[in-house]
Amino acid sequence: MVFFISLFDLGGEYYCYASDITCSFPVNGKFTDDQKIIYQAVYDASRAVMKEVKPGVCWVDMHRLAEHTILEALKQHGLVQGDIDGMVEANIGALFMPHGLGHFMGLDVHDVGGYPEGTERIKKPGLKSLRTVRPLQAGMVFTIEPGCYFIQEVLQKAFSNEIQAPFLCQEQIRRFMNFGGVRIEDDIVVTSDGMELLTFVPRTINEIEAFMAKARETY
Repeated sequence: MVFFISLFDLGGEYYCYASDITCSFPVNGKFTDDQKIIYQAVYDASRAVMKEVKPGVCWVDMHRLAEHTILEALKQHGLVQGDIDGMVEANIGALFMPHGLGHFMGLDVHDVGGYPEGTERIKKPGLKSLRTVRPLQAGMVFTIEPGCYFIQEVLQKAFSNEIQAPFLCQEQIRRFMNFGGVRIEDDIVVTSDGMELLTFVPRTINEIEAFMAKARETY
């Protein structure tokens, strides 16, 4: 039986406006216990950010919130150890999510406006990949796309890093080295008091498994 995770990053256009949606799902239709750990961590990070999105919120803080949520889950399941704030300071989050949390979207999938005059890119790992550092404003259209990946080259280097290694439970992490990764990407628009979710696909573990089971019955 195949136990791989498949990751599709795609989207359609509507009157020349782009969409960008990533779905991660088990190839055989059922998540293994390890796959559930990582998928649920990323899902929880996504929804934690969505709860906080509103005008005035700093996008950098949203990225940190996603990192924090994923690290909490990894700690709960024995892949990392120690103080979460210490992990964030040591850039442990960037080992598992090296990309930014999301990007503007409009006529272009990765739309312009991320770094207007007066803003500067942060040079720290993870944060340097952010597509913007701007506070959110009503009407902005964003992707929210946390992820968790096990990139062997990145993690092997961290195992030898005297600052990062104490936070990493190497034996447990090695168990996931052939895992690949999970990303969940949704499209949202910032409203006057929060956000509106524009993506409608199966997202929870139960929804995905039920959808794939129904597809097998159909085909």
